[in-house]
Amino acid sequence: MKFENLLVEINGFGKYQILIFLLLVIPRFTLPFHFLLNIFIAAVPSHHCDIHVLDDGEVFENLTQEQRMIVSIPAEEDGSLGSCQMFPQPQFHLLHGVSNTTAEPAVPCQNGWVYDTSTFASTIATEWDLICEQRKLNKVTATIFFIGVMIGAVLFGSLSDRYGRKRMMLLSYVLGMAFGLASAFSSSFVMFAILRFFTGLGITGISIISTVLSVEWVSIEHRRVVGVLDSLAWTFGSIMLACIAYLVNDWHWLIVAITSPLAVAIVSWRWLPESARWLIATGRVENAHYYLTRCAEMNASHGFASKIKPEDLSTVVVVEKGKKTYSYLDLVRTPKMKRLALKTGLVWFGIASTFYGISLNLAGFGLNIYLTQFIYAAVEVPAKLLVYNLLERIGRRYTEAGALLLAGICLAINIFIPKDKWVFRSIIAVLGKAGSSASFTTIFLYTSELYPTVVRQNGLGYNSFLARLGVSIAPLIMLLDELWKPLPQIILCIIAIASGLTARCLPETMNRRLPETIEDIEQTRILFANGTFIKLSR
Repeated sequence: MKFENLLVEINGFGKYQILIFLLLVIPRFTLPFHFLLNIFIAAVPSHHCDIHVLDDGEVFENLTQEQRMIVSIPAEEDGSLGSCQMFPQPQFHLLHGVSNTTAEPAVPCQNGWVYDTSTFASTIATEWDLICEQRKLNKVTATIFFIGVMIGAVLFGSLSDRYGRKRMMLLSYVLGMAFGLASAFSSSFVMFAILRFFTGLGITGISIISTVLSVEWVSIEHRRVVGVLDSLAWTFGSIMLACIAYLVNDWHWLIVAITSPLAVAIVSWRWLPESARWLIATGRVENAHYYLTRCAEMNASHGFASKIKPEDLSTVVVVEKGKKTYSYLDLVRTPKMKRLALKTGLVWFGIASTFYGISLNLAGFGLNIYLTQFIYAAVEVPAKLLVYNLLERIGRRYTEAGALLLAGICLAINIFIPKDKWVFRSIIAVLGKAGSSASFTTIFLYTSELYPTVVRQNGLGYNSFLARLGVSIAPLIMLLDELWKPLPQIILCIIAIASGLTARCLPETMNRRLPETIEDIEQTRILFANGTFIKLSR
């Protein structure tokens, strides 16, 4: 008997599975709060040099505020006033329309900056003046967070395959909440960066464990439902982030507001079951029988306890003899596992780079930052509903590849649309965001189905590591606009298309049972004939 047969016996998508999903909604809901937080807390409002240093009480006495700005701050090529330089002395001749070329050379701001507070009461950029020469530090805060996420993916992937999904979920809840709240009260940029690193490290467990735990408890035909619903929790969290950030425009209290819901997740953790599939694979059949019996009772599948004994479960998942502990090395010990790890790693890197490259770049589309985030998040809903249908109609492989190619094509088109055509740029950008979102929705489910139970969390941890490497690089790619404006979009376009072509080379998993062991991968080959995938044993 296979585990899928057990799930059919106890109802693979009943009240028990719905309870698991509901218990995981809140932590999944909070993930985009942290992953996209930098859009708002690191926003750079309009600013200019503080020119009070030039005013001795009489110099500006008869000038309007606009005139004071004209004589104190050099103009940019487009006619707007600069934000990083000032004149050492007032240039009164500029009031008479004389060209800036006759003015004294400008110097860096001498007495700090004045910020526009109409949109943001405060951000980390205004808190520690992370602008002008310090602009790179502002961008690096997102990179630091995602480096933490990257390391957390490796740690939680390994630990949850060794110590279980449930324990590591609690650890992730506690670390994410503790470091998240602490970062809100940072007294220096260095302290903030360190705490954001550990917040990313802690919160990552939720990302990679929740999907696996859900998928391991549902029957084959309901895996896509769980995968898409999990992803929709992220989407509604993204929508809520735009609303919360609009209402709480001080970065300290915004972090408190988006971190606090984890307290509910910590309280509700006690009702979260361990993965019975993992318990059987690691020889803990008594514990597995306990959870399966609870599932059967809640799903009104009576008679399970008397029909199936704990000792009967030892043959449900056959594990390689004498091998109870698995590590990341098992992902590359055998030929097919090695090829699978290489391909999925490249796809995850490309998906994450593209998704966050688009998501973290909300400026330049002619819309309010809150409205842009709201639209970017809202467009994910129809995209993910479409994914739900495509997963069943054309399979995981073609859905993944097609979504990535769509994102890449949209990025390519936007390179050639003039900046003043912001309506068309916004439409294409939203389509690109929908494609990248669809690719992320598919890849979590797809990867969970590709890797065997004994290394499933290791596999997801490894792939999440490469994804976060891509995310860490995304803000740095955005800095390349200093060399050439279209360069960041060109790079993201190439990455999206290359990863889409790589996804085309992965095996299909639609309507296949989950592999349990590494031998299941090595002893199975998939042939493609007449449009149908056929599973053959050696």
